[in-house]
Amino acid sequence: MTIEFDKPIAAHETWNAPTLAVIVPSYNERENVALLYDKVTTALGDTVFEFIVVDDNSPDGTATVVRDMAQRHANVRCIRRIGRRGLSSAVIEGILASTAPYFAVIDADLQHDERILPEMLAKAIASDDIVVGTRYGGEGSVGAGLSKTREAGSRFATRLSGLLTGRALSDPMSGFFVMRRAVFDEVAPALSDDGFKILLDIIASAGRHGGHGKPLSISEVPYTFRPRHAGESKMSSIVVVQFLGLIVSKLSRGLIPTSFLLFGLVGGFGVIVHMATLWFAHEVLGQNFVWGQVLATLVAMTFNFMVNNELTYANKKLRGWRYLTGLLTFYAVCSIGALANVSVASWIYAFDGQFYMAGLLGVLMSVVFNYSVTRVFTWR
Repeated sequence: MTIEFDKPIAAHETWNAPTLAVIVPSYNERENVALLYDKVTTALGDTVFEFIVVDDNSPDGTATVVRDMAQRHANVRCIRRIGRRGLSSAVIEGILASTAPYFAVIDADLQHDERILPEMLAKAIASDDIVVGTRYGGEGSVGAGLSKTREAGSRFATRLSGLLTGRALSDPMSGFFVMRRAVFDEVAPALSDDGFKILLDIIASAGRHGGHGKPLSISEVPYTFRPRHAGESKMSSIVVVQFLGLIVSKLSRGLIPTSFLLFGLVGGFGVIVHMATLWFAHEVLGQNFVWGQVLATLVAMTFNFMVNNELTYANKKLRGWRYLTGLLTFYAVCSIGALANVSVASWIYAFDGQFYMAGLLGVLMSVVFNYSVTRVFTWR
């Protein structure tokens, strides 16, 4: 007797291609991400979408929560990143992993109003390249989502970013927007993976022209910014400095990487630390100049390493044993960089005779050398 089995349903017969990919960068958002999914699902109604959470290896177990959601919801995916961090790079990675012709970027903390997603998507489908959720245009407001200090800083950053984008947008600092995937693919190679303001980077990198030589079509939909539901804000002074670095980098048309600017800024403060330590060792402790210089060099290099680890390479932050080995490689590289500084400066001085130019070029040489080599060996 032949036993007949029901013919299995082919995958393509059950698959509904998504119209929209909802990209959610996350770090320690365990208490928020499931609620966000429910709210987005309600808001989008019959729209087929995929929900992609890009988690930077959150210690609170956010990735575990998302994987559990994916067992119950076919449109949920989790991208867990180990050894790298950063909102911009997380968003880029999530978008590139999506399949939909449109995508939305939304924070996991429930401060963005997901109820305007249908209107944003409709505008993008109709004609617009980018649709921005704005807190400052039309009936939009920051509500109770920002303190007075942070609101003032946000408005100042908005005005400053206008110098970079050349666009009259009310909220270019927004992290809430919908975009055509095809337009993003054109811009993606020019984007920076540093920092937190991905929309600003996208607009600036696109210049003033979108695909096929036409100006980018950008519209806005107002909403009221809500208080964070649970967890702690990721905004800090480090984010502010990274933002300023991004502004300068993009004004240079990307010739100067944001990380190099931050590395150089830290080095500048390192010079101050060096001179202060040298003065203290020589004038207060009574050490001779040589030992004072050695101590000052070690203190300055340690300072530079610690700050670069927190600021310049926050997305590759070293911890545990890697922190110690990273410090040792930083010492080694910077020692070689100091020799390169002296060698180049001495050669230029012998050739040109202008000590200030020789000294400046020597310092520049050592900064470029230290940045390039530590990027490979320390924060690889």
